[in-house]
Amino acid sequence: MRRDWLFICIICFAIIGCKGQDSNVKTINNSSSISFEEKQKKDLFKNYSDTASTENNTDFNFRVAAKKAIPGVAHIRSTYSIDSQYDFQGQFNEDFWYRFFSDGHVEKPQSDASGVLVSSDGYIVTNDHVVADAEDIEVMLYDQRTYKAKIIGIDPATDLALLKIKETNLPFIEFGNSDEIEVGDWVLAVGNPFNLISTVTAGIISAKARGISTKKDGKAESFIQTDAAVNRGNSGGALVDFNGKLIGINSIIATPTGAYAGYSFATPVNTVKKIINDLLTKGKAQRGYLGLISKNMSAGKAKELKTDITVGVYVDSIYNGGAAMEANIKRKDIITAIDDYKIKTSAQLQEMVDRHRPNEKVFLTIVRDGKEKRVPITLKGVEGVFPKTATSKMDVLKNLGIVLAELSENEKHTMEISSGVKIEDILKGKIYTNTNIKKGFIITKVNAKPVNNVKEFVKAFENTNSIIMLEGIYPDFPAIIYYTFSLN
Repeated sequence: MRRDWLFICIICFAIIGCKGQDSNVKTINNSSSISFEEKQKKDLFKNYSDTASTENNTDFNFRVAAKKAIPGVAHIRSTYSIDSQYDFQGQFNEDFWYRFFSDGHVEKPQSDASGVLVSSDGYIVTNDHVVADAEDIEVMLYDQRTYKAKIIGIDPATDLALLKIKETNLPFIEFGNSDEIEVGDWVLAVGNPFNLISTVTAGIISAKARGISTKKDGKAESFIQTDAAVNRGNSGGALVDFNGKLIGINSIIATPTGAYAGYSFATPVNTVKKIINDLLTKGKAQRGYLGLISKNMSAGKAKELKTDITVGVYVDSIYNGGAAMEANIKRKDIITAIDDYKIKTSAQLQEMVDRHRPNEKVFLTIVRDGKEKRVPITLKGVEGVFPKTATSKMDVLKNLGIVLAELSENEKHTMEISSGVKIEDILKGKIYTNTNIKKGFIITKVNAKPVNNVKEFVKAFENTNSIIMLEGIYPDFPAIIYYTFSLN
């Protein structure tokens, strides 16, 4: 019997804008190279007499956390050019029909979301998809003051962006430590869902280091999972702990309807701090790479490797010329820790590595032939050699269990899309087993890469052996739909 799986619709809470506005991204030459943590410490020390910024929550209520967090969350409105490729089908905006039935005056498309103040001098962190390619960005603070913001830098890989407004003596949310949180801890989500300004919802940490593939490249990013209610407009907002300290930036939800369905995900603040420091001082994220592909351990894999270790990750393959190869890491080595931080999943390992820059040294704790050893590795930049493997068209389609047909230019024009292939039939395979995709679905992108024909569709699966996200539409349904599933 076919399992009636609930497909996961990864919804970006603000609308993704058009491309081609890279000129808006500006880098500040910060000669002092002061980190955001240091900026916060200076301001907190200077204002130590303000009890609202120093008190801890000793009573079982959320008043202290809400009081601290609300002033540090801003409302962000992004405006896009009329002649852009802004996607009206996916925006679910109240102004949708106004554009087509107005008196001839066409409003520029807009999206509304949230951002978090991280310093008193006007730096704001939000999601990349909130502001990417925007023609104009307006920030409204909790006290209704409004400012024009400029983009300091963006990092599509983590869906983070750093903005700046011209103001001083602003409230901000103090950084917490996302490594210290535990499943079951209380948290608050603060943002502007559905333009309901400064909305606070409560929940608990449901999971840590949850591996979810975002829209970029299919690689599983590590998120904090919570059941605090989060909806469209919360994107870029704050996830704070019981004492009002920032532990994450709300990014995505898992839902079959497009609205909150019990699961939301936030980028851990320890990752956020590293990325925004890079954006401030370098203009882009500086990432170190191990140069290996890891997979999660399981009872079956433990038996195959003849080990009692069932929690951790093992090395599936190694890139030629990468840091792991130079450190003599071998296939089937089991990685149990990095810098003495215990590793349970590949997403968790990736999260910890992403906090380091090229040429920085880390220590991997590995188990090989039953013996544990601690191996120093000097991380490399992206210039490492990544092999390309040929992917058979027949193998890909057979594994997925689908029959595809290419679209004519006339069909694309009618559906107002620029790319896509149509699912003509669904057979037994990954898609049948793991999604609710129906025949007739138009796949426009695979892991955010447009596909114009079957050849491009197959090519999108090269070097991808984990999570796949299909983006597309049904011809009779005016919305962009996302389906995610694992190839493993």
